[in-house]
Amino acid sequence: MSLALVAALACAGGCAWLTRKPSGPVIPSADAPRAGGWRAVTVAEGLERPWAIAWLPNGDALITERPGRLRLFRDGRLAPEPIAGLGSVAAEGHAGLMDVSPHPRFTENRLVYFTYAAGTREANSTRLARARLNADSTALEDFADLHVVSPLKPRFQHFGSRLLWLPDGTLLLALGDGGNPPTRIDGELAREQAQKLSSQLGKILRLRDDGTVPPDNPFVGRADADPAVWSYGHRNIQGLARDPDTGRVWANEHGSRGGDELNLLAPGANYGWPRATYSIEYTFGTISPHRALPGMVDPLVVWTPAQAPSGLAFYNGERFPAWRGDLFSGALKRKEVRRVDLDSEGRVLGQESLPIGARVRDVRQGPDGFLYVLTDEPAGRLLRIEPALASGS
Repeated sequence: MSLALVAALACAGGCAWLTRKPSGPVIPSADAPRAGGWRAVTVAEGLERPWAIAWLPNGDALITERPGRLRLFRDGRLAPEPIAGLGSVAAEGHAGLMDVSPHPRFTENRLVYFTYAAGTREANSTRLARARLNADSTALEDFADLHVVSPLKPRFQHFGSRLLWLPDGTLLLALGDGGNPPTRIDGELAREQAQKLSSQLGKILRLRDDGTVPPDNPFVGRADADPAVWSYGHRNIQGLARDPDTGRVWANEHGSRGGDELNLLAPGANYGWPRATYSIEYTFGTISPHRALPGMVDPLVVWTPAQAPSGLAFYNGERFPAWRGDLFSGALKRKEVRRVDLDSEGRVLGQESLPIGARVRDVRQGPDGFLYVLTDEPAGRLLRIEPALASGS
């Protein structure tokens, strides 16, 4: 699939939002009414700071634990021992083993992709790695790095790390901006990396499945740009999802103090951080006087106070017919899953809250048509979101 077709899919239903004037609409939102007709059931527990869940074609699931373990969820229970064969992981602060995603042709090649943090407090980065899961799913073979994000950064903050496969077999890798003040890279605040096309920080990269750069990426051939960059101006994306019906790609990302965003993505676009933002400093100072600027894409939803958004998933199952076509965004700070009601054109119609009562790290639809939620706790849980019983329990 060419980049032009990728862009067309991302803009199915029109791309007027890409050229929206600075005064164009966003939807600020904090509290939302509680969604009805559901309940959360614990199906696994005892996970240490779980970060991501990915389903395999046979119905098994892989779950990452941030300290550096990979767990198998099979037939409704966790395997007692972690899957062997992972490489060394830096696990401190935001750092650790993060996303996991099987290759689109996993049934043929049994390849699994990971993001993880590596390095020291003074010099670290996000890495993309690949390994082959053995036949009985007990060990990884040939674990190897495919891409090391540059430049290196100090402190263990803002790794981003969500992965998303596109229909052409290329892989999107979302990356944080390098960290909060006073973190600096080359003498300036790390967050300035998000606007530098020569840096991979604060970007979404698009890579082939072997880690190389596709020749049709939007900035290939520009001397001032890294050819892997697909979009830029991001602070710290924690959720990345593609609408299976329209092909639109969405991301949620952390603001600083408030100003969390839900964005509709397109190749080559600039999403503003830190030049245009609804965020303010954690110290209550001003980051930018601009909430929008020409040539930068406005968010479609702004969450203030902060949600601390996490995993992001589209729902197209049969268990909740009224939820089909909607986005579900986890929230670490608000300890909920936020349902974002979308129309067929990708417009946001409203929001509802699914209170979980614990920090939500990931949200995914399972092959059984239920939603699954990972809680970010020292003894984290895997929850299944089911229709409520007729009695209302």
